[in-house]
This record gives sequence, C-alpha cells and structure tokens, in this order.
Amino acid sequence: MKMRNNSPIIKLDAEERAIERAIGRGEFTPVADQKKVLAEFKKAARNTTAKTKAINIRISERDLIHLRAKAMREGIPYQTYVSSLVHKAIA
Repeated sequence: MKMRNNSPIIKLDAEERAIERAIGRGEFTPVADQKKVLAEFKKAARNTTAKTKAINIRISERDLIHLRAKAMREGIPYQTYVSSLVHKAIA
C-alpha cells in the first residue's frame, strides 16, 4: 500500500469520488440538531426491527418487475422495499 504523509492512499470508487467533490464544493452542510436526528434514526431502526407479520398480496407481474428493479437500484431486497413503501404510505 502506498503512503502519502504517513497516511495510506485509499482508492475511491466513482460514487465516493463524487461525494468527495461535493463535500469540497460545500454541497453538504452539518445537521443542525444532531441529537434529534440521531434519535429519529434510532426510532426508525427500532421500528424496522420490530416483529413483522407476513402477508400475501396480488399485484400485476409488470408492477412486480418494476418493484424488483427499483429495489435493485436501491440495493435492498424487494420485500424490504415494498415494506418501506407501505410504511411511508401510512406514516
């Protein structure tokens, strides 16, 4: 591993380089109330891990294909994606 100023040089992928450039341009700002935001994330995590029940629904094959494609783009299982859509709809 190469070193620069006693720090390892880390290879970034395209997404990480884009984030690094955005930070350099000042496109990200600190969260005003970090404790509040952290509490909201913790609450969301607890709600996500709460006991779940299985349900069966009938949807068109076309809709299922689109759901699976969107979930894949998000990098999550399609069942998790559907569950998040339902949660957002009722919240």
